[in-house]
Amino acid sequence: MNVVAIIPARYASTRFPGKPLIDIAGKSMIQRVYERTLQAASVQRVIVATDDQRIFDAVTAFGGEAQMTRDDHPSGTDRLAEVAARIDADLIVNVQGDEPLIDPEMIDAALAPLLADATIVMGTLSTPIYDLEEYHSPNAVKVVTDRTGFALYFSRAAIPCGRDLAADQVPVGASKHVGLYVYRRDFLIAYPKMQETPLEQLEKLEQLRALEHGHRIRVVSTDRISIGVDVPGDVDKVLAVLNG
Repeated sequence: MNVVAIIPARYASTRFPGKPLIDIAGKSMIQRVYERTLQAASVQRVIVATDDQRIFDAVTAFGGEAQMTRDDHPSGTDRLAEVAARIDADLIVNVQGDEPLIDPEMIDAALAPLLADATIVMGTLSTPIYDLEEYHSPNAVKVVTDRTGFALYFSRAAIPCGRDLAADQVPVGASKHVGLYVYRRDFLIAYPKMQETPLEQLEKLEQLRALEHGHRIRVVSTDRISIGVDVPGDVDKVLAVLNG
């Protein structure tokens, strides 16, 4: 199958302006994400989707491929869909532009179910939760699945809730959602046109739109962990890993 990874990248981040172009041990963050994504065995092409000329120029300068998009997209998914509509692909992978340590094997793991089963239109990843603070944090999105690995629900709340567990225990099987998505191209193009849904608006989780419209999302569990850069202080965490 023709698999294309698209990395949405904005310059105007509220918490960290210019984030894609920050230097991390001699390379911009967007270059590190691009190079790691290109190492995924299932990916044939990587494109940075951006509305900023500075990011476009930086990507082309290191030999990467970038495409300019409109600057009025409400979400990264909308930006992806614009690029997906003008390229040839069977599957599209949405790799976050602030994951400079993304493991290529995580990308391959998320792709595997859609490569094997043509009826699956969307996939993502999860990782086990062991930390109590993370389990209760609204910033860590939790996901619960059925017995075949399809998402039942995503929430900022602490789910599943162990009624009989002590307050300091994390339920066995608690999982954090990892924001990497795989879409069939036609489904991705149609996704932004779907009406926003009540639970999506309540939780501020765009993936709930798919579930509320009756579409299934395949969730692959992985023990591999990446470190996202949300604020300037996160850069030190990435450097600590790179420096061993």
